[in-house]
Amino acid sequence: MRAQLVLAVSALDHFVHEVTVQGMCEVIAGRRAPTDAFRKFKTSCHVVLQSTNQHIAFEEDIREKHGFLSFQQPEKISDAIRLFFDKPIWRVVAQHMGKDEIMLKSELRLIVDRRNKIAHEADVDPSYPGARWPISSLDCDGALDLIESICEAIYAEVKI
Repeated sequence: MRAQLVLAVSALDHFVHEVTVQGMCEVIAGRRAPTDAFRKFKTSCHVVLQSTNQHIAFEEDIREKHGFLSFQQPEKISDAIRLFFDKPIWRVVAQHMGKDEIMLKSELRLIVDRRNKIAHEADVDPSYPGARWPISSLDCDGALDLIESICEAIYAEVKI
């Protein structure tokens, strides 16, 4: 169950990376209006110098720049989506899911924090050496369902 939770958050991160690349490439292709965040995105000179494959070079540049970033926490997800989508993503996603925006972000933060405890601290409770924090299938299923619903809502709303 711990591995499922870690992999689900990783899948969310990968999803946001891919949607962001696609959305930004749509801006370059003229299929989306540039956002303020997009206008501030710094690109490398090799992209500008590419006369035949600027779109490919731009996509590679995005992947290189974002490769070391993590899009798991709500604020980081917002930062990524804002590069191609001008609406407040969490408000839109919460409405799509029929949830309260603040509660939705809090739930995701708790899942990501738990993932970090599993991945970086072996999920060990520091108050009792060697004992792991308890986890149930209900905890895991709820986290997986929420992450899946968030991804589906983002995909539906940003229309990639």
